[in-house]
Amino acid sequence: MPQSSIIDNDFINQITAIVEKNIANEQFGVSELAEEMNMSRSNLLRKIKKLTNLSVSQLIREVRLQRGMDLLRQTTLNVSEVAFQVGFSSTSYFIKCFREYYGYPPGEVGKRAEEAEDDELVKTEEVAESSPVPVVKSKPRSKYGFIALAGLVLIIALGLWYFFKISSSPVPLREKSIVVLPFKNDSSDSSNVYIINGLMESTLNNLQKIKDLKVISRTSAEKYRHTTKTIPEMAQELHANYFVEGSGQKIGNQILLNIQLIDATTDQHLWAKQYKRETQDIFTLQQEIARNIAQEIQAVITPEEEKRINKNPTNNLVAYDLFLKGQEFYRRGRPEDLAKAIPFLKKAVAHDSSFALAYAELATVYYYRDLHHTEKKFTAEVNNYADKALLYDAKLPESLVAKAMYYMLRKEYSQSVPYLEKALEYHPNSALVIHFLSDLYNLYLPNAAKYLEYALKGLRLDVASYDSATTSYTYLHLSNAFVQTGFIDEALRYINKSLQYNPHNPFAGYLKVFILYAKTHNLPQTRQLMLQELNKDTTRLDIMLQMGQICYQMRDYKSAYQYYKRFTQIREQQKLEVYQNQDLNIGITLAKMGYSAEAEKYIRSYKKFADQDKSIYQHLYLATYYAYRNNVPKALEHFELFSRENNYQYWVLLSDKDPVADTVKNLPEFKKTMANIKAKFWQKHRELKKSLEAQQLL
Repeated sequence: MPQSSIIDNDFINQITAIVEKNIANEQFGVSELAEEMNMSRSNLLRKIKKLTNLSVSQLIREVRLQRGMDLLRQTTLNVSEVAFQVGFSSTSYFIKCFREYYGYPPGEVGKRAEEAEDDELVKTEEVAESSPVPVVKSKPRSKYGFIALAGLVLIIALGLWYFFKISSSPVPLREKSIVVLPFKNDSSDSSNVYIINGLMESTLNNLQKIKDLKVISRTSAEKYRHTTKTIPEMAQELHANYFVEGSGQKIGNQILLNIQLIDATTDQHLWAKQYKRETQDIFTLQQEIARNIAQEIQAVITPEEEKRINKNPTNNLVAYDLFLKGQEFYRRGRPEDLAKAIPFLKKAVAHDSSFALAYAELATVYYYRDLHHTEKKFTAEVNNYADKALLYDAKLPESLVAKAMYYMLRKEYSQSVPYLEKALEYHPNSALVIHFLSDLYNLYLPNAAKYLEYALKGLRLDVASYDSATTSYTYLHLSNAFVQTGFIDEALRYINKSLQYNPHNPFAGYLKVFILYAKTHNLPQTRQLMLQELNKDTTRLDIMLQMGQICYQMRDYKSAYQYYKRFTQIREQQKLEVYQNQDLNIGITLAKMGYSAEAEKYIRSYKKFADQDKSIYQHLYLATYYAYRNNVPKALEHFELFSRENNYQYWVLLSDKDPVADTVKNLPEFKKTMANIKAKFWQKHRELKKSLEAQQLL
């Protein structure tokens, strides 16, 4: 046997001996084993995984089950007594694990042992009776020959065991996606619910700090608080592989908590543990639960993540209890509950003036109290509490988000981005932060690539948070981001999902027409489909404009004029300052129809808009204007300047189809610049695709 194999076997034997020594202690787990082995938890996890393809918790459980089998065979103890002897606090859980490991329940051990002995006796008699070869007694082997043979048998047995454990391991290599279901309060005292909910929240929050995990949001998990659905049914809806269930109660100064980790596809319990802790050890308890769960599904915890998980939010238990009470009201989200949260949080910081998390929660509560009001009343409070949170913990994600909220209230969106991105670095599974970034890059700081990335991340973590109408809009925006970045097939798939969730979504059918055009470049078909959308609501200003645009692109200026005329009349009557980037096309159409003076009014309006525009499209707008004026050098100059921009939308690639481009599109300089624009777009598309695939978002 190679020296490395001997060392590895010695290591496993040492592990087994330590577990057996502590076998009746149900609290003996990964941390305790690592301590006895003088190893870090992560090193122990990696080595056990390498040698056995098992997690440490699985190996401990298997040693317990094997000892349980020995006791059932060799003693008169009943199943409950054996379960207790080998460290299972729950007899039913012992029976479940035993059945999964051996293929039959522990109550059948005696019966099966007798049957096995009878079978073996019969088989032995049948070799003896039917063998045509006489049985010849061989010479006794030396003890060394016997040891060598035994060693060979051991190697073969270990090899077969290792092979079968790899092929049948209940924790295969797959996405480490996890849902923390709402914990249940086992106590008849409902006043303690906030503590159990707080433990669930802290477990979720600590797991969300681990980048190697995909942690479904609390809002998605909360929908299943009173569900009758099975774990596999929930897993299919949430796209998750693991579920955490918890229940507990507070009795005096002691917290009792039962945690179970479940394989979502098989509905099998992978791990279960009962925690008994004094309330003064609540932070240690929160940290231990998160570590145990992460280790069980073999998630890598970096040293920085470990530090963030192990950091206590406060050393004042009275302050923390008040914080949990305030958090319970904040979690409910209604305006009256937000108001009720504030006194508890203020009392918390009165007990601990350096309680950063409570300051951040105060800022957040005030932000949501102001969010949907035109006149903001609490901007100063948001800023004050956010600054205090940052003062006492500048690396706390909640502190950073609080400051970002202040800038968002003030509509200083670009100022909020660095705080949100830093918060996401510290809290990579925060659905809230991802939601904020997604909205910013969609609505206020347009960047299709970043919008798409954050929208996809948000969808993975927050898939079940909303009703069907809101989900329809989520898929609508996602589809729009896909088509803008050149993912046409994906855009079509998600716009169909949007329509499935809400067939009456007024914008989904409209966007689908454009996605089909991006796929086919068939203008007559696009015109027909867009007309169907307009007939659903003839007052839709946006569709009216697009009908004019389509007819303009087809050089059907007479039809374009009719749509543009209705559009401009409504825009002027209602004094709307919208869609000024389309005024040049309206002016060209008017000129084609012989309305030169009116046409010039719109063309001058377009030039004013282009001069004042601050977006990446300014040079494209100016190039279009100068092309219409037949100022070819200026048109080509601005077109080349635009080609240096990044992150422009897919629709730019169709610029040469615009009638105004007819004066320049056959020139070598234009063709070269157009080719560069297309090449850069598709290069960015490939880079984005690679990045999204690496993040498992595509």
